[in-house]
Amino acid sequence: MAKMQQNNTGKLRYARLSDELQDRIQEDRAAGWQNPYACRNEAVVRRDPLHDKANLWRPAFVRDCEKILHLPYYNRYTDKTQVFSFYQNDDISRRGLHVQLVSRIARNIGAVLGLNLDLIEAIALGHDIGHTPFGHAGERFLDEILYAQNTTHFLHNAQSARVLDTLFCRNISLQTLDGILCHNGEFEQQAYVPDGTKDFTQFDRELAACLTNGNAAAKALTPMTLEGCVVRVSDMIAYLGKDRQDARVAKILPQNQTFATESIGTQNAEMINNLIVDILENSYGKDYIALSEQALRDLSTAKRENYAYIYQNEALDGAYHDLIRPMFCAVYDALLRALKAGEENSPVYRHHIAFITEQRRFYEEKSPYLSTDPNQIVADYIASMTDSYFLSIHEFLFPESKYRVEFQSYFADLA
Repeated sequence: MAKMQQNNTGKLRYARLSDELQDRIQEDRAAGWQNPYACRNEAVVRRDPLHDKANLWRPAFVRDCEKILHLPYYNRYTDKTQVFSFYQNDDISRRGLHVQLVSRIARNIGAVLGLNLDLIEAIALGHDIGHTPFGHAGERFLDEILYAQNTTHFLHNAQSARVLDTLFCRNISLQTLDGILCHNGEFEQQAYVPDGTKDFTQFDRELAACLTNGNAAAKALTPMTLEGCVVRVSDMIAYLGKDRQDARVAKILPQNQTFATESIGTQNAEMINNLIVDILENSYGKDYIALSEQALRDLSTAKRENYAYIYQNEALDGAYHDLIRPMFCAVYDALLRALKAGEENSPVYRHHIAFITEQRRFYEEKSPYLSTDPNQIVADYIASMTDSYFLSIHEFLFPESKYRVEFQSYFADLA
């Protein structure tokens, strides 16, 4: 069993691996043990196997990491909301930091378990690349609008897979795309058992089900690799405590807010360490990723508390609904009208369709992007935007609009 230790302040409690497991890991390393359940580089599957062949300096999943890092949309992580949108404050996380935290936590776990760290990094770096501006509120609004137009759902995990595989045609591996599609961090489980039988036919079927059935389909997804399972649970570990830190900076949470989870802790550093230790204790040498029953209960409790105190906080949620939602509706309708009317000087043509077309020049596209359903093209465009890009296009399209975002200044506490 993992043991708890207090740090030198006497306030935070950190678990450490049991002596038995530490001894076992050291013995395995000395003996050159390799995890038989890890995804090997030689197992990589691509739609076009003749291209992107691995070599010594660019192994299979390193190529995926680099494709994602060099994708133009990767830049846009920097100005996309993680949870808090209306603050001029560089101490509040943006989505670019979140994906790095997921990658770091997942690699920490994967390194001890003997998993493929390049595959873990690729999944983590790409898992939110299809996310909307304004966080999950923006995702919810775009889903509502798109479904009302053509009964297709919008889910950021499905969109992230579409961005890499369909919009930019980057020949990303099946293992990376599957981990991204299956990453949804809203559904905690005690055990994550990979489905190693998948191929691209099943991946395409699962992606289509997400677009047709929404969260009902996403909830049923199972990653095909242990690496994908690790990223999925690491997504939750990365945001639970960090969102609490940000909520305190934003003054959504009082500094003395109490939480109920004792075994995993209540502060970000405790939660990251203690959940990692619990996963390692319950997963080492196994063909699945698992948490203890107590850790799962605490993880579920922590999520409920975050929803109650942060995500569904009236001060936060009301602003999104009353301000950002009507802006989403207006921008969507204007872009769709311009697209259907063939207005080639409009932003949807010049800043999106032309951009995607140019990016596809060196890659073999499945079909011309303009043959895509117009509603999907508009959803793709809005999802690609940063927060500031979205506000700029709204102002460009509707210069007389009554809707304006007023950000809380760095110096609001001095006013």
